[in-house]
Amino acid sequence: MSPNGSDRSSRRPMRRKLPQVLTAGLILATATGCTYEDFPRLGMPTPVTEEAPIILSLWQGSWAAALVTGALVWALILWACFAYRRSRTKIEVPPQTRYNMPLEALYTVVPVLIVSVFFFFTARDESKILSLSEKPTHTINVVGFQWSWAFNYIEDVDGETATGDARTNPDLAAIPDRFKKAFPEGAEGVHAVGTPGERNPQNGNPGPTLWLPKGEKVRFVLTSRDVIHSFWVVPFLMKQDVIPGHTNAFEVTPEKEGTYMGKCAELCGVDHSRMLLNVKIVSPERYQKHLEELREKGQTGYVPAGIEQTDPARNSEKNQL
Repeated sequence: MSPNGSDRSSRRPMRRKLPQVLTAGLILATATGCTYEDFPRLGMPTPVTEEAPIILSLWQGSWAAALVTGALVWALILWACFAYRRSRTKIEVPPQTRYNMPLEALYTVVPVLIVSVFFFFTARDESKILSLSEKPTHTINVVGFQWSWAFNYIEDVDGETATGDARTNPDLAAIPDRFKKAFPEGAEGVHAVGTPGERNPQNGNPGPTLWLPKGEKVRFVLTSRDVIHSFWVVPFLMKQDVIPGHTNAFEVTPEKEGTYMGKCAELCGVDHSRMLLNVKIVSPERYQKHLEELREKGQTGYVPAGIEQTDPARNSEKNQL
C-alpha cells in the first residue's frame, strides 16, 4: 500500500513480465527463415518479371501507410490514456464532449482521404499491369481443367506459314477475336498437357512445366474447360482467375532464369491441392529448342481451349480499366 492509499502491488507482476514479453517478441522476429535481404519485401518473394516490382512497390507503400496510420492512432490513444488518467486529474468522470462538428468532420474526411489515396495508386498500378501490347512476342494459352494445366504455345515453330493458322483453329474457338488478332501468322503451334501426378524431371517438383523465354514479352490467354481456377505463379507477384466462358489475359517479361512454382489459387474441387505447375525461364534459344522438341514428340497443334463465351460477350469486353 502506498502512502496515498493506492495499491501498487498489482503492477509489479506486469513489470516483471515486460522483459519476458519483449524477449519473446525479439525471438519470434529473428527466428524466422527470412534473411535481412527479405525484410524490405515484407513477405513477398523475389520478383522475376519486369512487371512484378510495380506490385512489390504497391505492397511496400501500403504497409508504410498502414504503419504510419497505426502509429498515429496508437499515439493518440496512449496520449489520451496518460493525459486524462484519474490519478492525474483527480476526476472520476471527465467532462463529456458532444456534437463537436470540427472533430466529427475530421473523423469523416481523414478516412475518405486515406481510402482515396489507396484507390488511386491501386487503380494506377492495376491499369499498368493489365494493359496489353498490340503485338506481344509470344502468346501462350493456359488452359485450366480439373485438376491440372495445359499449355498451347501459339507459335510458328516450323517457320512455314502454310502449315497452320491459330486464328481459325477450332480448338481455340473459345478465345475471343480480340486476342486472336495478336496471334502470329502461320502458327501451327505445339502443346503440353499435365496430369496431377506429373513431376518436373529436373527438380522433382509436382505439376507440368511451362517454359518461358527470358527478356521477351509473353501474353497469357487464360481459359477453363470446367470450373473457375486461378493461375498463380508465385514470383510473378500476381494471379488471375481462369473462368469458364470468360477469357482473361495478362503479359509479363521474364527477367531471371530458373524454375519457379505455380499453383491454382481457387478452390476447384477434390484435387485442388494437386493442381500445381512449374515455370521454367530460359534463354530465347533454349525456349525455341523446347518448342522444336515438343514438335518432334508429336505434340503439334492445340488442345481444346475450353468453354466459349456467349456471342454478345465474346468481343465486347475490355481487358483493362
